Amino acid sequence: MRSRHSRAVAVGAVVTIAALAVTACTGGSGKGARSSATTRAPSQAAGIQAIRHIVVIMQENRSFDSYFGTFPGADGIPMRDGVPTVCIPDPARGSCARPSVDHADVNGGGPHSEANAVADVNGGKMDGFIGQAESGRRGCLDVTNPACTNSATPDVVGYHTGSDIPNYWSYARNFVLQDHMFEPNASWSLPEHLFQVSEWSANCSRHDDPTSCVNALQSPGLPPDQAALRRNGAPGRPPIYAWTDLTYLLHKNNVPWGYYVVTGTEPDCQDDAAVSCAPVRQNARTPGIWNPLPFFDTVRQDGELRNIQTVDNFYAAAKNGTLPAVSWIAPSGAVSEHPPATVSAGQSYVTSLVNAVMRSPDWTSTAIFLAWDDWGGFYDHVVPPKVDQNGYGLRVPAIVISPYAKKGFVDHQRLSFDAYVKFIEDVFLHGQRLDPRTDGRPDPRPTVREDVKILGDLAADFDFSQPPQPPMVLPVHPATTLTRRGAG
Repeated sequence: MRSRHSRAVAVGAVVTIAALAVTACTGGSGKGARSSATTRAPSQAAGIQAIRHIVVIMQENRSFDSYFGTFPGADGIPMRDGVPTVCIPDPARGSCARPSVDHADVNGGGPHSEANAVADVNGGKMDGFIGQAESGRRGCLDVTNPACTNSATPDVVGYHTGSDIPNYWSYARNFVLQDHMFEPNASWSLPEHLFQVSEWSANCSRHDDPTSCVNALQSPGLPPDQAALRRNGAPGRPPIYAWTDLTYLLHKNNVPWGYYVVTGTEPDCQDDAAVSCAPVRQNARTPGIWNPLPFFDTVRQDGELRNIQTVDNFYAAAKNGTLPAVSWIAPSGAVSEHPPATVSAGQSYVTSLVNAVMRSPDWTSTAIFLAWDDWGGFYDHVVPPKVDQNGYGLRVPAIVISPYAKKGFVDHQRLSFDAYVKFIEDVFLHGQRLDPRTDGRPDPRPTVREDVKILGDLAADFDFSQPPQPPMVLPVHPATTLTRRGAG
């Protein structure tokens, strides 16, 4: 039997967990949660102008069912009388395995490239997860390699409970949980991060020539630090990202933005009872796959490389009430939740970011979008919709945190991270899209993703007529049921 303990193992350090009960949450429990609206009410269209700051916090490699598969009111793991009704084939054992509770702080996950997404979905059966984990590479020096399985024994059908990740469940209970958020691309982290800032993943042959770009779902130009992913192991040249990204439109419209990276640190507060803390520096680099903007032609041409900053500057801007209109935040490996990083360190880091915004003078005009970039090989039961040759990918956890977020609301709209770009464009760009017919930089992207008909509208997650919710500051080291046992 797994035992409850008060310490969790972080990558490269031990994160102390406070012997404190999680602050009791008030309001909606998720039971009987209202279903989402399918169209935007007129008041919502006008009300989004109350949002003057958008913060996108992107973590790594978790499926919706692995974190919120038992959340009340959500489309979670199929069960009858509390027992999963699905059993996932285990080719190595000639049997099958049902989803089960896994309190381990360190998980292994499975391979999560384009081919693995296809195999996991398996024509809509959603049953390829264990087989893919068993066939994944092991002992990889680069644990972010999407071909790797970071576990000796597959744990991809394990799921966490609310007591494992109490802060994440508190945000879901008190704000908005989105239970049909899909990765925009059916592939791994680099293509997703490209979609996150540009709505496309491509290979380009010439700088300053968007027409030289061709669709590349699995293998866009790799950053030079990803030599381990190259067949010959040789260092690569900087990639050419010549197509149009969102910062191009933001710059044209004088909308300030920041892309904040954690340069190899973790949130190790000196005071365990602290409710907000900046990361402690360590000697490591944030992988280029999570920070692609420096390679975009538009960013360099617009003189905006300075906007790509250390996360310390985000904490300072929040404290001073000087957040830019749009912020993206990318983690380091240690706090990313990307296996084999610990769940606890990631939750502590995210909590410190959210607390910083909640304590900020900018809280009353901010919307935080928290999500995990891809499914990481973990089981999910919902078949992804298909919008074009690139996606959607598998379902991931996603939460909206804002004083205007509907309290205790579970949003069932079909969404992808394209909805974040669409919302940013609606709030700050009067609905301008990354559309080669109108944005002034014609590239051959296959789809204007923000205008896909099945894409829901994030405005449905807000109620601008309600009194703004006060900050809900949580301890960065909540008591959890996470255990030291993990992938090995």
